[in-house]
Amino acid sequence: MILQFDDFEISPVKETDAWKLCDFMVTNSDRFKRYFPGTLNENSNPTLSQLFVETKVKQFNKKEEFLFTLKQAQNNKLAAIIYIKALDWSKKQGELAYCIDYNFKGQGLVSKAIKALSNYSFSTLNLETLQIIAHKDNLPSVNVALNNGFVWQKTLLKEFTPIGEEPLDMELYELYK
Repeated sequence: MILQFDDFEISPVKETDAWKLCDFMVTNSDRFKRYFPGTLNENSNPTLSQLFVETKVKQFNKKEEFLFTLKQAQNNKLAAIIYIKALDWSKKQGELAYCIDYNFKGQGLVSKAIKALSNYSFSTLNLETLQIIAHKDNLPSVNVALNNGFVWQKTLLKEFTPIGEEPLDMELYELYK
């Protein structure tokens, strides 16, 4: 465990999380297919999830990308996953991305997790800039950014293309150390 708040723990993903991650992604597939299609596809069955998690653990250890789980402490139920990704160590910059189980939405959990991981990013990883990229219509994601002091920087035209859809205009938010 890296961080804890309320009855939740934030930890680096570990190989024993594969089955829970598969269940999490498949159960929430309707919510994740638009903004997390790659992660969803890579976790569509237990075998793929095991490969995905093994890769993410290696990337974490090499400091290439950090995937964290947010779980309820009492029952170990996976509530969300949070990435620190798109790392540019020369600029000391990273991007936060997150998705939450529909059973836990609207409770402010992702906002609290982003606050904790922002602090971790600045103090432990020595990053100086964090970014969140969100579609302007994804109001819960935009609110997470704003609730954590991220400031809108610009609109990224045709930045992200969900599978089978037209490119989307995404909003870039930044937080500085």
